[in-house]
Amino acid sequence: MKNTIIIKKNYEFKNLFSKGKFYYGDFIHMYIRKGNSNNNKFGIAISKKQGKAVKRNRIKRLIRENYKNFESKIEKGTQILIVINKEKNIAEITFKDIENNFQRTLKKANILVN
Repeated sequence: MKNTIIIKKNYEFKNLFSKGKFYYGDFIHMYIRKGNSNNNKFGIAISKKQGKAVKRNRIKRLIRENYKNFESKIEKGTQILIVINKEKNIAEITFKDIENNFQRTLKKANILVN
């Protein structure tokens, strides 16, 4: 993730929750806000109710890897916050499911550059 800044601060998460546009998918939901900086910002939010730390970290690794694959295709200056769908069982989610869902949601948001 060369040109991406990881969102870590609580106020940055709150800012995206309140001012970002919401897009939903089967497994992941996204809050996206377009900006005018040269770097993208990326964050992942997953509830402790989703499972133990091992399961939550596995899903975060899969999402980060998918983001790396799409990073060059995303418009510059975009802020993305990914939230895991609470109704889905995260133990059943595969890399391919997240990849398809990620691509579909980014197309809905219209932030993919060819």
